[in-house]
Amino acid sequence: MKKLLTSLLLLVALVAPQQATGRDFSNEVLNYEIVYHWGVIWKHAADAKLSIRKTTDGYYSQLSGKTRSWADKVYPVRDTLKCTMDKQMRPLRYEKLTHEDDYYARDVIKFSYNHTHTSAHCTRYRKSGNTSIDLSAKTQAYDMLSVFYMLRNLDFNEMSRNKNYTTVIFSGKEKEYLTLNYKGVETIKMRDGSKRKAYSIQFRFTQEGGKKSSDNITVWLSTDDSRIPLLLVGKLPVGEVKCYYKAN
Repeated sequence: MKKLLTSLLLLVALVAPQQATGRDFSNEVLNYEIVYHWGVIWKHAADAKLSIRKTTDGYYSQLSGKTRSWADKVYPVRDTLKCTMDKQMRPLRYEKLTHEDDYYARDVIKFSYNHTHTSAHCTRYRKSGNTSIDLSAKTQAYDMLSVFYMLRNLDFNEMSRNKNYTTVIFSGKEKEYLTLNYKGVETIKMRDGSKRKAYSIQFRFTQEGGKKSSDNITVWLSTDDSRIPLLLVGKLPVGEVKCYYKAN
């Protein structure tokens, strides 16, 4: 069950696609249903909420997820991501709170900028003790939450189909590379049976040296100005996880 939320919560620029005019995401709340799919099995396993609000100095966003009551009996999960961004939606502070069964962890990343360079001081809080590490990149870097807003601000009309674009992600302990492959516009089926036109983007995470750090994830964004993440699909050792946007 742990993999279900991990796939969502994972959820440019060495060679960056052109960015569109910044959108105003203030006071937005998006709800998601996380469904486990294997063969004929479709099981609503967890729920998640992605929110953002405007602050005096920029934006504050939070992504929280929790397993449903039946799944709590197997492996209870309560995970939260928090991110403070400046007015350009660059991350300033990122926090990940992990509470899965009897495991608890907290990661805090503080970002700083020098021209085109990004630096970060990362602290990992564990029962066994705390550790810290400093990370740097010669470009704009993101965390696992702010990268969603970068993605939603891209001008997909200026992007080439099947071309790779890469950005840097700072996690709590290392620097990763997120390669984005734009697949074009597709028609997808939502959980309520409705069909939506959406931009299809595949995520691939690698460590320095090119080693794959997690399975690929595919995300579909709405083609209207809101660029809402409509569907996220990630593979599991058995089956797959599907995260569906649930309209209010």
